[in-house]
Amino acid sequence: MEHRIWTVDDHLAGKPDASVDLYHRLVRLVEDCGPFTYAVSKSAITFKGTRRGFAGAKLDARGLRGYFDLQRAVTDPRVTNVSPYTKRLFVHAFRISDPAELDETFAGWIREAYDVGQGRHLASNP
Repeated sequence: MEHRIWTVDDHLAGKPDASVDLYHRLVRLVEDCGPFTYAVSKSAITFKGTRRGFAGAKLDARGLRGYFDLQRAVTDPRVTNVSPYTKRLFVHAFRISDPAELDETFAGWIREAYDVGQGRHLASNP
């Protein structure tokens, strides 16, 4: 059985231009936080900090679906589900279908998630 190595390009291939644009806008928000790496699987593109993955995305016909990890639960129409992940973290599922949804509030969540990826949540009280 051959092991397939998934790439970002695999996820972008054949997707609507609007979805690809949203993905690139999300990547810019992550890049603004600092260095990171990718972990790409069949199911998603994950953004990883020095300690752990902190956010991820998958393109579809309607835009982006994804997740980010925060130390708190947030309520927002873009957030479709919030679940406790560990004692200190909540995983937030999101759906984005319009560039305006990647606003400063969303960028703030990505910055918080980036800090989780760096392990900063381990040094603070829950």
